[in-house]
Amino acid sequence: MSVRYGLLTLLRDHGPQSRARLADRLQVPRQRLLAELDRLVASGTVVEAGHPTSRGRRRSPCVQINPCLRFAAVDLDTRSVGVEITDGRLRVVASHQEHCDIRTGPVKVLGRVTQILHAMRAEGHFARLDAIGIGLPGPVSFREGVPVCPPIMPGWDRYPVRDVLADEHGCPVAVDNDVNVMTLGERHSGVARTVDDLIFVKIGSGIGCGVQIDGRVYRGAAGCAGDIGHIQVDADGPVCSCGNVGCLEAAFSQEALTRHAESAAGGDGSPLLAERLAANGSLTARDVADAAAAGDAVCIGLVRDGGRRVGQVLAGLVSFMNPSMIVIGGDVADLGHILLAELRSVVYQRSVPLATGDLPIVLSELRGRAGVVGAAVLASELAYGGAA
Repeated sequence: MSVRYGLLTLLRDHGPQSRARLADRLQVPRQRLLAELDRLVASGTVVEAGHPTSRGRRRSPCVQINPCLRFAAVDLDTRSVGVEITDGRLRVVASHQEHCDIRTGPVKVLGRVTQILHAMRAEGHFARLDAIGIGLPGPVSFREGVPVCPPIMPGWDRYPVRDVLADEHGCPVAVDNDVNVMTLGERHSGVARTVDDLIFVKIGSGIGCGVQIDGRVYRGAAGCAGDIGHIQVDADGPVCSCGNVGCLEAAFSQEALTRHAESAAGGDGSPLLAERLAANGSLTARDVADAAAAGDAVCIGLVRDGGRRVGQVLAGLVSFMNPSMIVIGGDVADLGHILLAELRSVVYQRSVPLATGDLPIVLSELRGRAGVVGAAVLASELAYGGAA
């Protein structure tokens, strides 16, 4: 870890610090630290912040990240886009969210992202951007900043997302898979704040997981580590969007759950789902969650079956990786404690006891904000000289 990166992340996460305190926490020679601080002050990245409250000793001047720094965090899902502007400490300055269909292609979607950012600039939320972080719902080559063969993103394959946004906004851009980005968010500001070895599972329009080892996101050789949604769980199952048969995603994504729920709403299956379907014309994972919480046996069965399938895949990962925590996020996480109970049961039963003795499996604390928070972390890591 470079001194520059260590300094800036300490100031990002803990606010103004004295030079003496920074030297103690980073455990680097004082002259080396002061030289780096001088460079950061000269560049405008760090500014003086007055003196701390005196405790009877000579007071060391404090420094802080320049309050004028601005990052843009973009969270793209299959049906929505969330954009936040943050300062250098990742405190939210402005935010916007709207419906957005990823299938309309990169030109239209990224054009809309640019329109949103231009509007935020016109409203005075920033004069210039220092970095942009963006998460995409598909496989991403992190080094190249492009999506690669994303199964639910027609027209996006190899599209130069990083370069297009960098040229448009005049700042560096980091592009990553949405689940990796959510993992960064949960690790920075959510339930996993103190965890270095983490699995974050997103269950939504697709299923994927972010893997963090020793405090760093593990992306694999080509950037597609954690793509558990396309592990086969049923050789006789439905055809998946990737073209294969019986994938986990085809069995228990949001679309799969909706399909099963609408089937159960017919006949004598589930009166509660039939009532919701008649009233709204369609069903969602939230409908299944509400019916399950009300004791509907069919919906409880749907949730438990999905939890069992996800748990079987996670059990293998736990025995292989030995994480300190598993966090469940995404829209289907609304299924809550019934889903968690089934997941825990399968993982604890099928994994080696040494790996599960103290293993918490919990719901995301950030919930729908995990992606946009993580995108801000991604932008700051790029600007501060770290590789997220």
